[in-house]
Amino acid sequence: MMKALPALRTGQPRVEHGYLNPIEGVEIPFGIIEGAKPGPCLLITAGVHGSEYCSIEAAIRMLRMDPGRIKGTLLIFPILNVQGFLKRSIYVMPEDGKNLNRMFPGRPDGTVSEKLAHWLVTSVYPLADAYLDLHGGDLDESLAPFTLFPNGCEKSKALATAFGLPVAVAAGGEGYTINAAYKLGVPSLLPEVSGNGLWSEETVGRMLAGIERVMHHLGIISGPIEPAPQADPAFVTMWVPSAPVSGLWYASKEVSEPVAAGEILGEIRDVFGTALATIRSEKDGFILYRLTSLSVNQGEALIGVGTPLVSEG
Repeated sequence: MMKALPALRTGQPRVEHGYLNPIEGVEIPFGIIEGAKPGPCLLITAGVHGSEYCSIEAAIRMLRMDPGRIKGTLLIFPILNVQGFLKRSIYVMPEDGKNLNRMFPGRPDGTVSEKLAHWLVTSVYPLADAYLDLHGGDLDESLAPFTLFPNGCEKSKALATAFGLPVAVAAGGEGYTINAAYKLGVPSLLPEVSGNGLWSEETVGRMLAGIERVMHHLGIISGPIEPAPQADPAFVTMWVPSAPVSGLWYASKEVSEPVAAGEILGEIRDVFGTALATIRSEKDGFILYRLTSLSVNQGEALIGVGTPLVSEG
């Protein structure tokens, strides 16, 4: 069991698979695919949320990439939250009950998810020239395919355009994988494809086609590649109301539906049907994702409203 990654650049084409033990009690699979010619290092992670299976399956298939096709190196972690994957956990790492994608940049003396985030930020992200953190709609959420990129980073925005999903969200805030990588100067993108933990050849294929377009954009592979369905995505920001109370969630809007400011997005009721909270949209836009579970706990995200990004200048 390795504690540290092997060298990413040896000058020899190779495929190396194995398991890493970066922190005590955590064992994660990895793959390194090195081409014969030098080039960028693309980091691909999946399974930050262990039940987002479309993204995990796409990363697993990337482990089979032929080194003869690429320049540079792919570094792939197909399941970062292994216990979450095995236990079909929603969002959190079972070891500490925390959402890994809220823990960055982490702490070396923290709980398991904080330590894992700290290891990624200090030992993995600095190795990368670009980063894809694959996601895919957890067991309790449906979504329209979109990418998230760190707001204000033009190189990350270019990755979003290259990936080719119809919507790209300019995202900010602390705690996230891509935000932490961006702070280290690594262009980063978080694609979301599928939903409710489902995966199919169509959704995995859509994720893989986006990854290939990014690899082509970075010069890791040459063409021909499947072109994006549109020249540019719709660039938006996302507003996400959280549940003010616990109860039963009844959404009034479905994914991709338009919504006007002030319009009702849904209602939280008690088991007898009494309304506990009515959620109204603060913005005009359209629905990017929604909580699909009947049960909701106070503080959980209910629905994502995409609003067109206002260009400056």
